[in-house]
Amino acid sequence: MQDMEFTVEQGKLWMLQTRGGKRTAKAALRIAVELANEGLISKKEAVSRIDPASLDQLLHPTIDPGAKRDVVATGLPASPGAASGEIVFSSDEAAKLQADGRKVILVRIETSPEDIHGMHAAEGILTTRGGMTSHAAVVARGMGKPCVSGCGSIRVDYGRGTMSIGTRTFKTGDVITIDGSLGQVLAGRMPMIEPAMSGEFGTLMGWADSFRKLGVRVNADTPEDARTAIKFGGEGIGLCRTEHMFFEETRIRTVREMILAEDEQARRAALAKLLPMQRADFVELFEIMKGLPVTIRLLDPPLHEFLPHTQAEIEEVARAMNTDPRRLADRARDLAEFNPMLGFRGCRLAIAYPEIAEMQARAIFEAAVEAEKRTGKAVGLEVMVPLIATKTEFDLIKTRIDATAQSVMKETGKKLAYQVGTMIELPRACLMAGDIAQTAEFFSFGTNDLTQTTYGISRDDAASFLGTYVAKGILEIDPFISVDRDGVGELVKIGVARGRKTRPDLKVGICGEHGGDPASVAFCHEIGLDYVSCSPYRVPIARLAAAQAALGKAVASQA
Repeated sequence: MQDMEFTVEQGKLWMLQTRGGKRTAKAALRIAVELANEGLISKKEAVSRIDPASLDQLLHPTIDPGAKRDVVATGLPASPGAASGEIVFSSDEAAKLQADGRKVILVRIETSPEDIHGMHAAEGILTTRGGMTSHAAVVARGMGKPCVSGCGSIRVDYGRGTMSIGTRTFKTGDVITIDGSLGQVLAGRMPMIEPAMSGEFGTLMGWADSFRKLGVRVNADTPEDARTAIKFGGEGIGLCRTEHMFFEETRIRTVREMILAEDEQARRAALAKLLPMQRADFVELFEIMKGLPVTIRLLDPPLHEFLPHTQAEIEEVARAMNTDPRRLADRARDLAEFNPMLGFRGCRLAIAYPEIAEMQARAIFEAAVEAEKRTGKAVGLEVMVPLIATKTEFDLIKTRIDATAQSVMKETGKKLAYQVGTMIELPRACLMAGDIAQTAEFFSFGTNDLTQTTYGISRDDAASFLGTYVAKGILEIDPFISVDRDGVGELVKIGVARGRKTRPDLKVGICGEHGGDPASVAFCHEIGLDYVSCSPYRVPIARLAAAQAALGKAVASQA
């Protein structure tokens, strides 16, 4: 499609210039599909003409391009789409107002897993700290909600209920709009254009699927995520983060009982309460996926994320555990860490407290038996051990998982097919991949943490300086947005090559947020990965990017 300029002088036509015409993603899709259907271009050419990133316009509401914008601050475009609503500064307030039928934007300095209920209730999320793979960014993308993160020019005062940018101040109840595709915060309510999935979208995605070699799975922790993934063409779950199932109000108290217990017997008592909850979660996920592969990661985050922070919360847990609040406060202080993301987390939890891994494995295997009974389809089950640095760590945990599987099979009389593999997210694990692959049956590269540990950059604190690095040309792009081919990518290549040298049929994918970035998807195709896994709303983007990579059109242009 072209924009053409011409004039007519004294009865003569003069062509002045022509250039590629601007169009929405919906228009670009329609043009490409109609040209292919009329035989003017091939289906391959039609697939190559669409910018994968532009598909966001079809999946999320966007601000009317004709509207005048009053931009008050700019941060990172952490999750696409746009939303307007009243400012709230607490998750409890967000949930309360949403229940009253009001639309809100949750504004936080940074979010934590305890904000999940407020994030669900909000139309969008704005944080002053955090990068592209911060808690707010990752959760918002999974929910399909717009998010602007790392907006460092905003000063939030929870006590006064205000946010200030320069001389402008907004208070609780004021209406703002966030544009998660551009990273903008705007004053007032903006007119929106709702997404419309046209027939051409389905047609083009069908053509893309026929060309791509990479599988596309989804990072899904809830039934809602899983259903969205199926709707958008996901081919299984590449990452289920089990810890996200623990933060519901009915469960967090029991999790805290387990963590704060002073001996194994008390821990096992709390875990016994959690077992049926986890099992029910997994049964529902397995039923929705109907035999597609499901990769479930054992508990990964540092324990401090689950702990009570206020005196009131400590007293509440103490009452449930029938113990002295002061003893609990002392125990919580004992578990505090200076740098928890490099501390007591991942496989280290399962090694120190094997009963946690046993409970989760039992919930997984019992759920697989139940789901197969209900659906008549065997679950494509993959159990993943996080954050290993050595083969010995993996082997210790795998032995426990296998023993639990044998127990469940003996108790139920059902034979279960499953694989145990690992998340490769430390440089040492990439280098030792040949050793680890002797017993690990699959690898999934956690490129969020691999980028963090390779660069020595905290992904939650990097927003304050990464923009400067990009502006000064030190980095071409934020490495948490698009995979760093030269450093992180080289480690992934080493890990794949050494792993497959030991185990030629090793299944390898990535489950970091890079799985939905077109340039990163092209890299994954080039190095021969089996699949990428990404947030539900990025599945169509990954499918199209994978097709273009297979067609040698990794960098798409709208022609």
